[in-house]
Amino acid sequence: MTASRRAAHLAQLNVATLHHPLDDPRTAPFVELLDPVNASADGAPGFVWRLVEEGEADATGMRPLGENVIVTMSVWESPSALWEFTYRSGHLEAMRRRREWFERHVEAHLVLWWVPAGHLPTVGEALERLADLREYGPSPRAFTFASTYTADEAAEHLQAVPGTP
Repeated sequence: MTASRRAAHLAQLNVATLHHPLDDPRTAPFVELLDPVNASADGAPGFVWRLVEEGEADATGMRPLGENVIVTMSVWESPSALWEFTYRSGHLEAMRRRREWFERHVEAHLVLWWVPAGHLPTVGEALERLADLREYGPSPRAFTFASTYTADEAAEHLQAVPGTP
C-alpha cells in the first residue's frame, strides 16, 4: 500500500444468505466455528474492530438484509492484514465449507472501502458501499480483493470523522 497523507484503515462487509436457520442442525458446524474464528480475528495482526450485536459475541443476530442473511463487518489496518486473516487462518475452514451453509451469490457479497483511522463504519454505511459496488462495479469508493485501490486513490471517498481536520 502506498503511504497515505491521511491515516486510513480498510473496512469490509460480507453478506451471506443462509440455507437454513442458525439453530438448524445442518448449520451447527458453522455456528461451532463462530467463536474460534472471531477470536482469531480479534487477535490477528492488523485487526482494528469487528461488528458485534450489543450484548452478544458476534453480529449473527443482526439482519439488515432479511431474516436469512447474516452480515460480518470489520476494520483492518491494511489489505494485507485482512487477506492474511481471511485466507491464512482458521477462517479459511469456514470459507472452504461455505457452500454447505450459504447460498451462492449472484451479485457482489463482499465490499471493501477505506475509512479514516479511528472511524467505525455503520451498517448503513457498509450497505451503501455494497449497493455502490453492485450498481457501478469496483471503484475507489467500493471495491474487492480482486480490484483494490489504495487509500490515496480513495481519499476523496473517505468519510470525515467528526472533530478531525
